[in-house]
Amino acid sequence: MPTLVDRNIRSKKQPLLEYFRDRASELSFELKRTYADSEYKQRTAAANKGLIAAREMLIKILEQNARRENWSRREVLEGVLMITYTNYVIMMELRNALWQYEYMTFSRRIGELWEPFCQLCWEHPLVENLQLFVPPLFKDVREKLASEIEEFIDNLSIAKDDKSQLKRYYQKVWSLVTSGEIKLALDLHFDDGHDKYVVDFKSGFSSNEKGNTNRLLLVASVYRLLEEDHKCVIFVRSAEDRNNHYLQTLKHSKLWSVYCGEETYEQIEIFTGFDISTWMKSNVKWAEDFSPEMYSHIKANNLEQYLEW
Repeated sequence: MPTLVDRNIRSKKQPLLEYFRDRASELSFELKRTYADSEYKQRTAAANKGLIAAREMLIKILEQNARRENWSRREVLEGVLMITYTNYVIMMELRNALWQYEYMTFSRRIGELWEPFCQLCWEHPLVENLQLFVPPLFKDVREKLASEIEEFIDNLSIAKDDKSQLKRYYQKVWSLVTSGEIKLALDLHFDDGHDKYVVDFKSGFSSNEKGNTNRLLLVASVYRLLEEDHKCVIFVRSAEDRNNHYLQTLKHSKLWSVYCGEETYEQIEIFTGFDISTWMKSNVKWAEDFSPEMYSHIKANNLEQYLEW
């Protein structure tokens, strides 16, 4: 795809939409021969897989060309963003053609796509000192903390029996806290050269988030216990006033820094050096970029309110 994937690809929205639409047509034809009409879920899964593969191929070509031709960081990131956004447009069109969206699945899908889109700014940052890191395993954290506590007890100036009793009490309490494994991996983990950050992306807090809220509070508490202090951040797509009290619980916990709506995009620019808000205002235009059939379905089902990033 040499004529499509060049250093001007960030300005090639229409050619990219045409390419992915043609690929979607090929996939649709292939899937109709493979799956019966009643197997629309299987068709949808296979269609997504095919379009993701098409997107990854273009990004791989972009990265090869960028290394060979010494593209700027901005050219790379904006090219990847354009490939990804146009791919999302066609992915949603094909999904709707195979299995029509209703408000719940449509709003959820818009949110699901937002998170990895934002993370592209960390995968291709404009700043040089940004690095991703592998999150710790809770098993390792638990073993380290247990070892430190036992060493502390052993060094206390108390009788041996008292030390043993203290350890038993500690193990009882610890067993209650760790009755299940705690997943410390969140959506994003990075080091900006000064601090380590762990990030959770949320489309919004609009339903019963009690379980997830408690998990996030516990995870942040564990990160605070580590020798290397980790700053815990939540990026929320929707504006603060469109979220419920669970967001406020996290915001006032002093464990999480919470940013909503435009604040999220401001923080992304601070960390990665890229003004994603301005880029999206110029390029992410769902209503204009969807096919007439797709947009008619959106209007007929009052889904336009969800076309907000």
